[in-house]
Amino acid sequence: MEQVKFEDLGLINYQEAWDYQTGLHKSVVAHKLENRSRQKEGLPTSPAHHYLLFCEHPPVYTLGKSGSLDHLLLNEAELEEGGFSFHKINRGGDITYHGPGQVVAYPIFDLDGFFTDVHKYVRFLEEVVIRTLAEYDIEGTREKGYTGVWLPAKGQLPKRKICAIGVHLSRWVTMHGFAFNVNTNLQHFQHIIPCGIQEDDKTVTSLATELGSPVDVEVIKTQLKAHFAELFVFGFE
Repeated sequence: MEQVKFEDLGLINYQEAWDYQTGLHKSVVAHKLENRSRQKEGLPTSPAHHYLLFCEHPPVYTLGKSGSLDHLLLNEAELEEGGFSFHKINRGGDITYHGPGQVVAYPIFDLDGFFTDVHKYVRFLEEVVIRTLAEYDIEGTREKGYTGVWLPAKGQLPKRKICAIGVHLSRWVTMHGFAFNVNTNLQHFQHIIPCGIQEDDKTVTSLATELGSPVDVEVIKTQLKAHFAELFVFGFE
C-alpha cells in the first residue's frame, strides 16, 4: 500500500502555496527518475513519494492555461481595492476564486503508484467530495461536459457548483487539485464568470449555504482525508 504524507498548511498566500507544491512536485519527479535509473542498474529502489496538502487562501482569483482573461470582471485597481490577488497558473480549466472558508486540496501523487489514467483521477477527486457531501445528506453529482461537483436543480434553485477542479500532470505526477466551498463568501464569485460558465441554469454554492449554517472546516478536512485514503487505497505516514 502506498504511503502519503499529509500537511495542513492553514491559511497561506496563494503564491507561497504554489511555490511549495511546485517544489514538492519537482522532488517527487526527481525521486521517481532516480528510482528508474537505479532499477536499470539493478540497484534497490525506495518507495514513491506522495503528498496531500490542504489549505485555505486569502481572497484570490486564478486563471488556468485554457481560460480567458475576459472572465475576470475586475480591473487591476478594483482587484487591489477589493483586497484580491490574481494569478495566471499552469493548471487546466478557466478562472476560479479561492478564499477563506474554502478547503483547497493539492494532491501531489505519483500516479504510477495508483493508476495512470487522468480521467479516472479527476473522477476520483470528484468522488472524494461527493462522499463527503453524502455525510451531510447532500447529493453531489457530476455535470456532463464539466469537471467538478454539482448539486442538482431543486425547486427554484438551479444546478449549483460546490467544488471546482483543475489539475496539472507531468511524468504522471499530479499537482493543483480541487477547491471545495464550505463557508466560502459566494459574493466574491460575482466578480468573475466562474470556470467560464455563463448559463442561467447554473450557479455556485457552498456547504454552509445548503445547510443554512456554518460548518466546522476541521471536521470537513478529516472527512476528506478519510475518503481520499479509501478511494486511492493508501495510508498516511
